[in-house]
Amino acid sequence: MQDSFDFVIVGAGSAGCVLADRLSEDGKYTVLVLEAGGSDRRFFVSLPLGYGKLFYDKRLNWAYETEVDPGLNNKPDYWPRGKILGGSSSINAMVWARGHKSDYDDWGRIAGDSWGWDAVREAYKQIEDNEAGADAYRGKGGPLFISANAQDLHPLVETFLASAKAAGHKFNPDFNGEDQEGVGIYQMTIKNARRNSSARAFLRRAMKRNNVRVITKAHATRVNIENKHAVGVEFCRNGQSQMVRANRDVILAGGAINSPQLLMLSGIGPAQHLQDHGIPVQFDNPNVGCNLNDHIGINYTWQVSVPTYNDILRPWWGKLWVGLRYFLTGRGPLAKSINHAGGFFRTSPDQSRSNMQIYFQAFSTVIPRVGERPLLTPDPYSGLSIGLSNCRPTSRGKIELRSADPFAPPKITANALSTDQDVTEMLAAVKELRNIANQSPLKEILVDELRPGLDVQTDEALINDFRERSGTVYHPSCTARMGLDVSQSVVDPNMKVHGIDGLRVCDASVFPTLIAGNTNAPSILVGWLGAAKILNS
Repeated sequence: MQDSFDFVIVGAGSAGCVLADRLSEDGKYTVLVLEAGGSDRRFFVSLPLGYGKLFYDKRLNWAYETEVDPGLNNKPDYWPRGKILGGSSSINAMVWARGHKSDYDDWGRIAGDSWGWDAVREAYKQIEDNEAGADAYRGKGGPLFISANAQDLHPLVETFLASAKAAGHKFNPDFNGEDQEGVGIYQMTIKNARRNSSARAFLRRAMKRNNVRVITKAHATRVNIENKHAVGVEFCRNGQSQMVRANRDVILAGGAINSPQLLMLSGIGPAQHLQDHGIPVQFDNPNVGCNLNDHIGINYTWQVSVPTYNDILRPWWGKLWVGLRYFLTGRGPLAKSINHAGGFFRTSPDQSRSNMQIYFQAFSTVIPRVGERPLLTPDPYSGLSIGLSNCRPTSRGKIELRSADPFAPPKITANALSTDQDVTEMLAAVKELRNIANQSPLKEILVDELRPGLDVQTDEALINDFRERSGTVYHPSCTARMGLDVSQSVVDPNMKVHGIDGLRVCDASVFPTLIAGNTNAPSILVGWLGAAKILNS
């Protein structure tokens, strides 16, 4: 292997794949991508509904666990993160939700106009090849195909939408359009009945270029810094330590957990914390690893009197049928995510914008299966679930080093539901789930509320239930925040790490704030806009 490249990218996730594509596109620069995981060429990665099989698979999943969390009734939370080409875009539920316009107005105030709504909307239009066609908000002809998710929806989707509208929620034909609020159908990163991860859409074409090299099973252990300048990366592969130099920039794209961890391992972070672990301080920045922000979610589940996906996905003959249908036609349940529909709502008219996201699933998994998120083997009765997650939590956690060992998982303190505001909003939100379920036509098919059960009625009992059953919806971010104010951030608006030349961070960790929606879209956006800034600065 050559010993230097113009750009060395650590992490081939949602943003890293975009960076590799964009930075190598004109052929002027050599690009190396180091990915700790392996190839994404696996059947259950490609199969849209196969992501349940990836949930606990440590071959392609970091499978992190948080510290015991008082907000979750003193339990740890399980945090899957992609350890594979494509990163978490290779194991996620594929919902394409950009966030609210005002989220990017917030970004613009914190990180400058180049991250504000007008710039971001144009970038999304360049990124997208939206099946629904181009308009003032959607793009057509870009590298990332977005499915309109218009066919093969479960019949109960219409039942859910009708009941949600009866509960006062308007129908919204496009959550990524002029207005986010309301209920409707989710767009998906699925193309030709296969997962359309960042690796498939961006990295695959970059890998065809002579100026791009991708090394898998390469675990980055440290950024090499000389005289406050990042000169390369040390990594371990097949038990052997190696080092590669960067002629222009080292770019960390490992995500909201791994990027701050690697910064701290390299001596960039809270000085006392680094010294406690025997790490020489290169630059004291107390913001590294702080401001951890994540969406917290919960499902309510009912047994129903009509068929759901449980009835076809659980029996062997049903699995055979949907498998044959998928392989012969590219259609059916296996060709989709389980979250067909959902939306955004406000828990109070006093809210200026949506503060809750909702998901409808025509299946249930109350009965657990060891070692698997049982999307392909649901409960042995007809069931459905309506889930929700908070869009703008005020609770904040942090990422810290557990030790100076680069192979030790970091210490994740989530602090879920640690503010009164988050608890109050979640209480109002779960009550709204029941309100929707109590509307026709949905209420006519409900047999029994399985989770949490109708005996859970008081505010105290509802709060205890969501503390007991809630957990991450896999959107950690903001741990290496981008901003104009050096005292409140880790990187500047051009992704440059404060205090160290030649080092950038470009992934979900740099989000100035957590957006209202799924984080794959803004992670890809950060890679897209970040690459342009890297090339121009």
